[in-house]
Amino acid sequence: MSVKITPLSPSIGAKVTGVRLVGGLDEQSFAAIREAFDTYSMLVIPGQPMNDDDQVEFSKRFGTLEISVAVNPGRGTPFARQSNLDIKTGEMIPPDDRRMFYQKANMLWHADSTFKDTLSLCSILTARKVPPEGGATEFVSTRTVYEGLSATAKAEVEDLVVEHSFIHSRGLVGFTFTPEEAAHYPAVRHRLVQVNAANGRRSLLIGVHASHIVGWPLAKGRDLLADLMARATRPENVLRHEWTEGDVVIWDNRAALHRATPYDTTRHVRLMQRTTISTGVPSQL
Repeated sequence: MSVKITPLSPSIGAKVTGVRLVGGLDEQSFAAIREAFDTYSMLVIPGQPMNDDDQVEFSKRFGTLEISVAVNPGRGTPFARQSNLDIKTGEMIPPDDRRMFYQKANMLWHADSTFKDTLSLCSILTARKVPPEGGATEFVSTRTVYEGLSATAKAEVEDLVVEHSFIHSRGLVGFTFTPEEAAHYPAVRHRLVQVNAANGRRSLLIGVHASHIVGWPLAKGRDLLADLMARATRPENVLRHEWTEGDVVIWDNRAALHRATPYDTTRHVRLMQRTTISTGVPSQL
């Protein structure tokens, strides 16, 4: 089989065909996928049905997997489960259940794990059950934002440090943690400007977990973060992926933002399994 890479938009995303991820992905094909990941920040690989073991095996090609903690139903495993199905009974979860309320923040623009001391390299999301309508995921590039800044603005942001907080982001939709849950999520600090070691391209570590800029007045820092977010998420920059069962989507959490979109959780079933791969490099701040 021959790997084919087809760009999906001017700023982010490519479709990968001509590969089979399960059952012996050869090193040359994986190298092509890895290069495309660094180039396009988000990849769609259709027609790749997986079980949990398959997904873990493929994910390990990228690095060490994170283990989910605290609130996510997949806690204690390599999976962050995104679903309206009860993980134990398989029954649909009522819309007023705390577990569904927790997932509402997924509809805000974010990058996974920026609230952790060790950043994520990428996330891999597999579509197990897909509703007949709704439930798309949207993506934008934060490279595009950085590259569109003036030379003066690039110089201004180059050395900025941002505090990221899961408590802050979930609080924006009114979700509150118990003290025991909150203890898993202390605030962390990361550099705003990130650099891809493979190609030297810069991106911005922004998104809903980004609370404020360290050393700046709160309002001033949040105004800058809001401006950068607005630039990133302009309608013309958004790539919308409508899911089909068997899709595998990979994105770079240092260079892309994503968000879930609504579906009727009382009528339709949606089950997505996400693995998140660590950079393995704790923050030096």
